Amino acid sequence: MTAATAELLTVREVMARLRLGRSKVYDLIRSHRLMSIKIDGARRIPVDAVQDFILQQMEEAA
Repeated sequence: MTAATAELLTVREVMARLRLGRSKVYDLIRSHRLMSIKIDGARRIPVDAVQDFILQQMEEAA
C-alpha cells in the first residue's frame, strides 16, 4: 500500500483494534511508538502504523 492509498484510522478505531484506552493510544503517539498525522486538527493513524506497532511488540516479546 502506498502513502497515497493508505487507510487512515481514528483514535477511537485504534483503541478498538488494540483494545487500549484513549490515554494509552495518545501516549503511544506522543512517545513516537505509534505514527500519526494531523489533518486540520483531526488525529489520524495509518493502518500500516498500527500493524507495524503490533509486529514490533511481538518481536520484543519473543
